Amino acid sequence: MTELAPPVIATLDLTKSYGRHQALFGVNLQVRAGEIFGFLGPNGAGKSTTIRILLDIIRRSGGGVEVFGLDPRTDGVRVRSRVGYLPGELAMTSRRPAREFLTYLGHLRGGVDPRRIEALAHRLDLDLSRPIRGLSKGNKQKVGLVQAFMHEPELLILDEPTSGLDPLLQQEFQEMVREVRAAGRTVFMSSHVLSEVQDLADRAAIIRDGRIVALEDMDALRERALRRMTMTFADSHTLSQEEFAALDNVREVTLDGTAVSCLVEGSPDALIKLAAQHTVLSLTSEEPDLEELFFTHYSNGTTEATEGQDQHAA
Repeated sequence: MTELAPPVIATLDLTKSYGRHQALFGVNLQVRAGEIFGFLGPNGAGKSTTIRILLDIIRRSGGGVEVFGLDPRTDGVRVRSRVGYLPGELAMTSRRPAREFLTYLGHLRGGVDPRRIEALAHRLDLDLSRPIRGLSKGNKQKVGLVQAFMHEPELLILDEPTSGLDPLLQQEFQEMVREVRAAGRTVFMSSHVLSEVQDLADRAAIIRDGRIVALEDMDALRERALRRMTMTFADSHTLSQEEFAALDNVREVTLDGTAVSCLVEGSPDALIKLAAQHTVLSLTSEEPDLEELFFTHYSNGTTEATEGQDQHAA
């Protein structure tokens, strides 16, 4: 039996208080090597607090946390040397040109090939000759992304990484993230918008008011998602609303003349086979709304991310 690799990130009953305000309540997470992990929740839910604890920017109040099997509190330098970090709020006021600023950051890490910086800047359409303080929010975000990716870290921790990026650059960013995974490295990516991570993440968790309320394998989520299907047939005389409604994963069937419309949960295979017993003129399928399905957990306040479920997902 193949032994599973230890998690890159692991937290156990992680808590954080700011005086009387409790920000995190027993957060349990495990992020595997080589996966893209989405960390979702509204602003103020505890995403950035968790990330800052992982990097020992702030100290936890209780519970355990390990990154690469190390405690960030006692081995912070060793942890951060292996991480690329993009904070959610970039405070960059340097008068230096972006190229000089990034080169300086590269020297702090022991040196980064200037060609790597140039290549990333080209992909993100970033003008390296312009001073940092004069850049727009979107261009400062590009600088932040370059500094996070440029040393090819084992772990990328990205806090709201697409903030300020236009749609074309968001696509380029997604390709960069996929390349990191293809190289066997790990990405931990926070966002308040599911659509930013649903095409990238292998798994994702929702944090709500400092608690993990859902943990999902994204492929399994897609398999469960509802899709609306509409079929038009050549003849209405052989159609029966009941025969379609009898399928286990089909609901809300309507028959209007020669058109049948329904919701399908998971695979539409059984529905397609039944439809093929009639003469089908057209078929349309609306893609499942993963955001609605995923955030059902959030609105219901359901706690799904138990230790047992995480072990099962592994």
